[in-house]
Amino acid sequence: MMRKKSYQIWIVLLVLVLINVAAAWVHFRFDLTAEKRFTISAPVKKMLRDLPGPVEVDLLLHGNLPSGFRKLSASTNDLLQEFNDITRGKIKVRQVAPDEAVPGTDRTFGDTLAALGLLPINLKAQVESVEQSQYVFPSAIIRHGDKIVPVNLYPGAKSLITPPELNSAEAMLEYTFADGIHKAITDKLPLIAYSVGNGEPTGSSTYDLVENVLRKNYQVFTIDINNEPVIPDTFRTLVVVKPTKPFDEKEKMKIDQFIMHGGSVIWMIDRLEAEMDSLQLKNQVVAYDRNLQLEDLLFRYGARINADLVMDLQSDFLPFDVNGNGQFEFLRWNYFPLFEPNNASTVTKSLGLVEGKFVNSVDTVAAPGVAKTFLLRSSPNARIIQTPALISPSENRNAPEDEAFKTAGIPVAVLLEGKFTSFFKNRISSTEMDSLAINGTPFRSESPANSKMIIVGDGDIVLNAFIKDQPLSMGVNPYTAQSNNAFPISNRQFVENSLDYLVNNNGLYASRSKDYTLRLLDGEKIRDQKITWQLIDLLLPVLLIIITGLVYQQWRRNKYAR
Repeated sequence: MMRKKSYQIWIVLLVLVLINVAAAWVHFRFDLTAEKRFTISAPVKKMLRDLPGPVEVDLLLHGNLPSGFRKLSASTNDLLQEFNDITRGKIKVRQVAPDEAVPGTDRTFGDTLAALGLLPINLKAQVESVEQSQYVFPSAIIRHGDKIVPVNLYPGAKSLITPPELNSAEAMLEYTFADGIHKAITDKLPLIAYSVGNGEPTGSSTYDLVENVLRKNYQVFTIDINNEPVIPDTFRTLVVVKPTKPFDEKEKMKIDQFIMHGGSVIWMIDRLEAEMDSLQLKNQVVAYDRNLQLEDLLFRYGARINADLVMDLQSDFLPFDVNGNGQFEFLRWNYFPLFEPNNASTVTKSLGLVEGKFVNSVDTVAAPGVAKTFLLRSSPNARIIQTPALISPSENRNAPEDEAFKTAGIPVAVLLEGKFTSFFKNRISSTEMDSLAINGTPFRSESPANSKMIIVGDGDIVLNAFIKDQPLSMGVNPYTAQSNNAFPISNRQFVENSLDYLVNNNGLYASRSKDYTLRLLDGEKIRDQKITWQLIDLLLPVLLIIITGLVYQQWRRNKYAR
């Protein structure tokens, strides 16, 4: 009998050991959440299964972190483990410290990330009544062969981190890593065209756009539409930034047919002539229509850029000589609004504020077969002024009249998707049709059903300023960049997301639509029932142990009494 029991014990121990060994090598989990937060989307799975070789991930988000970032770190490790299971061991994750040296170089990981544009977050903590700084790098570096792709796990940069922001960052992890891995393994970059010839900026003010967005992710070429017979359909997207000269009918025909043949366009248009340089020189400026001749074209596609200016109490700061004695104060300049992203859209989900300068509002109009989604809107405290409008710094000498700023959610950027109808349908001559056919792009009256374009009522949104000959990120205010009035903006991320959505058709964007429900405890109930639950937590385990002991003793008495 004793020998039989001994065998049973050894069998149980062996089974437990085998289960633990198997658990160390085989990972699986069942997703029972309502939002399917642990289910990897089908396009991401396909991309991971088709990996051409091993991918290394250097993860800096570890160590002595605040609780919110510890949760983000744990979720990151869980996700990468699942990625590794799908790829059958091709994802290699390494935990590194910011001050650790990069192999083969004399630079640290922190220096490398800073050079790649990923800066740490300074979390100020109180330690023994002394305020101390704690720097956190919510970042990772993805490597495939000789290619390096930096990944930002948390888009914010504020020292005050909120649970909703961290929750949103956690919901974006799948797309963030999937997109980074896709860029690392992609050898041939998509082609996009940057339009010139109609007064678009091409100098130092486009440094951040060209060097940190376009050339980093795409093969970019400038194209003068005036000098080209057609816009080649080898380009995925046409980028039109702040033109200042009118478009004639031939140019509009080339753009229209580029769209009809499946190309996408991002329009960043300043309809009005209103520049900060002119305002500083003349102390006042009249904003007037540039007459770009694009209104009818955009109207056919389903949108309209209005000849007005958006003013917002949620705006950036500028230095003003309030009393005229050379003593400058930072005051909000209502013509530099800070726009709210539409978190329901996959393009602008989880973005921060986006800054504009002398921005025009955007409307949508009827266009059969075209869906419209507003991407950026004003705050609840905004207004619209019609043109011609006189702009003067004296407007900020006094506090703005809040009663005038009562319009909420003024749209300034819109995404159009669907089947567009050509502006030249039933208007083109046979000679023009023959010319298009000769150049390899026969006239089409409708675009494919999945065509896309983005229209923004501001061209300055992608331009950068300078401080001591050093370019800033697009949209950053040079007056406040090094002051206490500085705050993070998401202009570059907005442009990157917009281009990525227009250019790529790999389906990875479906993973951006995930939305994790943040289930927080009821603060009022916590206050009212705090003592009750503390007593339950303290006494209930003790009572359960006592009851279990009494039941066990009674069972023994009954057993041996028989």
